[in-house]
Amino acid sequence: MSESIKLITSQLYQELQPRLARASSIYILSSFIMRSGVKLLHHTLSEAAERGADVKVLGGDYLYVTQPDALRDLLCVHPNMEVRLKQSAGISFHPKALLLKEDQEGQLIVGSSNLSRSAWTEGTEWNLAVEREAAVTLHTEAIEEFMRLFYASDTIPVNKETIKIYEEEYTAFHRDHPSLAASWSQVEETGLMLPLRETEFTYVKEETRAYSDKKITPRFAQSEALESLEEMKQEGYRKAMVVMATGLGKTYLAAFFAKNFKNILFVAHREEILNQAASSFQQVHPNRTTGMFYAQKKEPEADSVFASVFTLSMKENLEQFSPAQFDLIIMDEFHHAAAATYQKVLEYFEPKFLLGITATPHRMDNKDVYAICDGNVAYEMDFLTAIRRGWLSPFVYHGVYDDTDYSSLRWIGNHYDPDQLAQLQLREDHAKHIFKTWNTHRQSRTLCFCSSIRQAEFLLSYFQKQGIKKAAAVHSQSIVGRKEAVEALSRGDLEIIFTVDLFNEGVDIPAVDTLLFVRPTESLTIFTQQIGRGLRLAEGKEYCTIIDLIGNYRNADVKLSLFDTEGRDMTKPGHYPAIPEVCDLHLDTKVIDLLDVMRRKRSPRKDQLRYEYFLLKQELGRRPSYLEAVMQTSVGETEYKRTYGGYYGFLHSVDELDDHEEEVYLSNKSLLEEVEKTGMTKAYKMVLFDIMLARGEKDMLAPIRPEEAAKAFHHFYMEKEFRRNIDFSDRATKQLWIYDEKRTADLIARMPMTKWAGSSKGMFQFDGEFFSPNIEVKAKHSAALHNMLKEIVDYRLTMYFRRKRKKEETST
Repeated sequence: MSESIKLITSQLYQELQPRLARASSIYILSSFIMRSGVKLLHHTLSEAAERGADVKVLGGDYLYVTQPDALRDLLCVHPNMEVRLKQSAGISFHPKALLLKEDQEGQLIVGSSNLSRSAWTEGTEWNLAVEREAAVTLHTEAIEEFMRLFYASDTIPVNKETIKIYEEEYTAFHRDHPSLAASWSQVEETGLMLPLRETEFTYVKEETRAYSDKKITPRFAQSEALESLEEMKQEGYRKAMVVMATGLGKTYLAAFFAKNFKNILFVAHREEILNQAASSFQQVHPNRTTGMFYAQKKEPEADSVFASVFTLSMKENLEQFSPAQFDLIIMDEFHHAAAATYQKVLEYFEPKFLLGITATPHRMDNKDVYAICDGNVAYEMDFLTAIRRGWLSPFVYHGVYDDTDYSSLRWIGNHYDPDQLAQLQLREDHAKHIFKTWNTHRQSRTLCFCSSIRQAEFLLSYFQKQGIKKAAAVHSQSIVGRKEAVEALSRGDLEIIFTVDLFNEGVDIPAVDTLLFVRPTESLTIFTQQIGRGLRLAEGKEYCTIIDLIGNYRNADVKLSLFDTEGRDMTKPGHYPAIPEVCDLHLDTKVIDLLDVMRRKRSPRKDQLRYEYFLLKQELGRRPSYLEAVMQTSVGETEYKRTYGGYYGFLHSVDELDDHEEEVYLSNKSLLEEVEKTGMTKAYKMVLFDIMLARGEKDMLAPIRPEEAAKAFHHFYMEKEFRRNIDFSDRATKQLWIYDEKRTADLIARMPMTKWAGSSKGMFQFDGEFFSPNIEVKAKHSAALHNMLKEIVDYRLTMYFRRKRKKEETST
């Protein structure tokens, strides 16, 4: 078409089909997804994905109109196509848009058509197509917003596991709401119009503050972290993470570390973080060129490129760079790195070094960022240690009893149902309790963290009625902007700001001396970030007051572990944190009683393992490996072994093994548990067994001579410097850095073969010449058993070296 803007009132598919057939990227945003629409587009989308186009589809679960079978059909279109589902939690989700890109020309179509045959063909729909000159700005902005929405925390990947759960919810909803349960015929599959409701966004742009020192040099924990990073780099590591509490200067640390690298990529998820980082880098490296890469601003040729992960993760943008273009990649707020957007970037680039920086790598949120950097933590400085060193402000914590009953609220993924939560929170007696508590303990400048915009506005109104006029609610829809409110609070023109998730990251407000939590702690990561808002040092500030309403919500009985300096088990009754000497902690008597009751009722260890395992399985869309099940959840390293005898014992108990696997497990349980449980002072046993498994499923348990294993054994340790530094570090084994078959074979015979034969109660035997398992395996079991054993060995080797590395860091 020649027009840059065109109204399409019918036959949308016919109008767009030629474009779809040529497009290099196809992004579909639809409130509802119907089978007829998937069937209509199946061939077109399959061909597009096959030729390498970037194809993404995002639908919603609002009112459970999206058909489970439609999601199954989408999965079958092409393995390279990404499909996600928005978990609307009852809040209206009603967008319809299509974003196409062909060469450098984009097209944006926004209108009334959902993904159904009727809506894309003969139905009466109005869609506005914008392209060419008129589309440049809109298309770029729309893609950026689409990517934010596509990878938002309340969207989930569509896979067999998540469809199974969605179908259960879909069936239950339509059983309870029969008026909405009519079968959707192909003619009826037009867009269902629904009332709009409050939607919360959490992106606000603001200016950032500059580094205050005239001479830019490392300070606080930065010097120690730099020294550790340089050591890791010298030892041959290519990935590392630094965990530093908010306020200790993570961005400047990254800038100092970048000194010996030529081309730098700094990745973050918000533009203000990128702008702040660019400013910091320019002060440390004034002679280097700086380029921004987000939304409409793309400067890929600079020495230091600061990129939005949402922009960068798009295929056409990634491919503007060569995989080896950057010597150093820095990922800020690294606790987000397990998200799909970050993974795309990590999988594409091949830097000489990857540095992740974060203040909050908590595993309780089921995303273990440690795995992404191979468990290499170069430096860790939590806010408690920083307080003890005088680098952050002390705190006085008040745990105040909240009689709100959260036990009946629906839990959706990682949060409470917002409508049900609001019904409990928007009560005058609750607001009265909050006000009284705040007025009793507060200092002069307060940040109050709320669950929703409605709660923030409700509390603002109540506080104002009590005479607190210096108050404001700051959120995505507020008239008062974040920057304006921060300045007013710092000057003393505001006493309290009620906010919703806008002050979690990238905000520097040293003057804040009171934090008020009136929301249930759903995420320990976010809670830690919010605590950090009050711990910066400021003139005249002696300490930060933390006022925390504690009710019977999830994580209430473990959140106090964040304040403990001794690693106590906060899930046990009577256990409370050992805080830094300069701090105070006060708990209401009712809070102590509540927490003890919750701890006694807390799901047993087995229930916790099951819950986190199946949550991860939903995310992956398949059964997690042993390593994934531990590294990507909060499960402790020994939990499966201690509770079930091993990972496959757990899988058997929760019916995750098929009939053949179950037979293999039960027939070979003793061998699997021996490999799982055998002691490891060194990694030698698992290295030897890994060499045996490498011979294949038929010969994996055949006898082996020490000389046969020597070369592969030596290669395993010489391949990675950290392995030989850990296990080949004494005088005798250092001689083996240069390969000598006899010496290596002697070590194998003397250590893993003799030791394992002696400790296995006859499971393994060594006659001085041959080492072999004393067990018979049925031929039909060999393939499955090989997979099981390999999974256990890989897990044990990874965790062994991770644990040893961490122990070395602690001792030094």
